[in-house]
Amino acid sequence: MCPDRFRKHQRGAGLPIAIFVITALALIVAGMAQQQQSTGLAVSQQILSQRAFYAAESGAQAAVTEALYGSGCSSVPGSLSFSQAGLKGCSAGLSCSAVQADISGSPAPETIYTLVSTGQCGVGSEQAERSIEVRVR
Repeated sequence: MCPDRFRKHQRGAGLPIAIFVITALALIVAGMAQQQQSTGLAVSQQILSQRAFYAAESGAQAAVTEALYGSGCSSVPGSLSFSQAGLKGCSAGLSCSAVQADISGSPAPETIYTLVSTGQCGVGSEQAERSIEVRVR
């Protein structure tokens, strides 16, 4: 094939360069895959956090309704579980306290309710929890 006189001048640098290029490309691909996985986990946690916020907000709205139109703090349930499509698997823990205060200068003091709703979605390490505090009179 090649005369012997040309073989003496060949160094064979193509193989080490090809191995270096393949290794560099493999490292770039592995880094991109790890970055993609981290981004996916962050987006998943952000969605769980947003769902927990909506669960807490829904629980607070239900607690306000019960406190104002029911029989005060005694009618506020301790927790709510959601079965709707957007909040399925989420829950809200509710607490209520009431104080009497003279706000408007009227002879009869008004009742001020402090409602705390803690929304929770997910389980284990993939869990998000958000709290909302509402005061109404």
